[in-house]
Amino acid sequence: MAKTNPVQFIQQVRGEVAKVVWPTRREVVLTTIMVFIMAALTATFFSLVDLAIRSGLSTILSSFG
Repeated sequence: MAKTNPVQFIQQVRGEVAKVVWPTRREVVLTTIMVFIMAALTATFFSLVDLAIRSGLSTILSSFG
């Protein structure tokens, strides 16, 4: 691997950062809202699955007791 001195390294880093396409404020806000919606939907789904499993197990175990 070729050695790079610190000045070249900084120049390369600045060149790479200049290539980055940063998201707009609107894109960040929409993506954040989508993440919160998906997290809420996932939490709701797993809560319902947990409730169904708990009810099923309670029914099964109460039949033996």
